[in-house]
Amino acid sequence: MSLTRFATQAVADFQSTAAVAPSSRFLAREMVRPLPLASAKTVVELGPGTGVMTEALLEMLPAGATVLAFEVSGPFVQHLRQKIRDPRLNVVHAGAETAADELRRRGITRVDAALSSLGSSLMPDGLMRSILGGLQPFLDSESVFTQFQYMHRFRLRDGRVSYFDVEPLLREFFSDIRRSNVWINLPPAFVFDCRR
Repeated sequence: MSLTRFATQAVADFQSTAAVAPSSRFLAREMVRPLPLASAKTVVELGPGTGVMTEALLEMLPAGATVLAFEVSGPFVQHLRQKIRDPRLNVVHAGAETAADELRRRGITRVDAALSSLGSSLMPDGLMRSILGGLQPFLDSESVFTQFQYMHRFRLRDGRVSYFDVEPLLREFFSDIRRSNVWINLPPAFVFDCRR
């Protein structure tokens, strides 16, 4: 997807896109680095957007693995389905809050890794808690969840800008969280490596 098309989609639906540019390969690399992908069977991706993280996941996954990628934006879903023709990828045109139901529907009881590019600063805390809470039954002590947040950590609510750090919310669900910095991204970002 061209930068122009991405920008058009971002402006049209910034609440869902939550980005001003596609993620850099440096951010993608840092997001997949902690994930146990070499032996993974099932990976969940929340908010794949243009597929930068998706491609990084698929490069590291074994042949028999499955990636369930939940994307709410129709143009991004279409783009992913046309751009990435890999039998391991299942693009689900639905919000991340449906992940638990979709996993159950497919008979999946365990997720090895989950990667989230969701714009947590633009989402209601209750929705983010619902998404994270829904994934918990599928994550065990060996599973890893990664989430990024832009370093500016601004939240816009009711026309007001405030500070927002997603880490306290993540700590409600994960006891071991490590934070790293990715400077080569627009804008720079933190990556949270989360384990139970």
